[in-house]
Amino acid sequence: MRKDQLRRRLLLTGLLVFTALGLLWLQQTASTMTIRQRLLKLAYPVLMWGTRLGNKNTIVLSHAPQKAPVSFYDLPVVSITGDSIDWTLLKGKKVLIVNTASDCGYTAQYKELQQLQDRFADRLIVIGFPANDFKEQEKGDDASIATFCERNFGVRFLLTQKTSVVAGPLQHPVYRWLTDSTQNGWNTKVPSWNFSKYLVDEEGRLSHYFDPSVSPLSDAVISALQ
Repeated sequence: MRKDQLRRRLLLTGLLVFTALGLLWLQQTASTMTIRQRLLKLAYPVLMWGTRLGNKNTIVLSHAPQKAPVSFYDLPVVSITGDSIDWTLLKGKKVLIVNTASDCGYTAQYKELQQLQDRFADRLIVIGFPANDFKEQEKGDDASIATFCERNFGVRFLLTQKTSVVAGPLQHPVYRWLTDSTQNGWNTKVPSWNFSKYLVDEEGRLSHYFDPSVSPLSDAVISALQ
């Protein structure tokens, strides 16, 4: 067999194998991730680079420890499976609270949040609050959200029932506490977008706010945990 014929056959075989693997991947993820979601996942590094370059969604706020007028541990929370969460079990650990969405440019932070949880498992609890407040980027129900997060990003950290995090009659009590200085003691900063992050210390005191373009694995977040 001539070398050019062998080369063409090898090229064709490689193309067929690549196509088959691609179709298999699409089949495995089609039920939980749309084409838009896959594109957003691929584009995440570019989004983070661009927003940091333009200094957009990069705010970091911190405050010296201050006892909250309203106890953080008295706030009611229900998990994504419908179980009430005993908030007092969080005492003695830092708590990172994040409003999440499945159809956002920042959705790939699900993976980073899980990596952060794993890295600081002895001192940190990450809690995601799925919400549809920003451009309706979380339209799924609780069951589909849980499946999407686990299958596509390996999420094992705690998720709550789908809720609202912006001011209004449907705002979750935790977010009312996070954004009302008469309850938390100092902060009024509301979430800028999906994947805004609030850090509560081991004594239930709000200590930090991080904008969406501040990665969960950034130096700013890591420093706040150490």
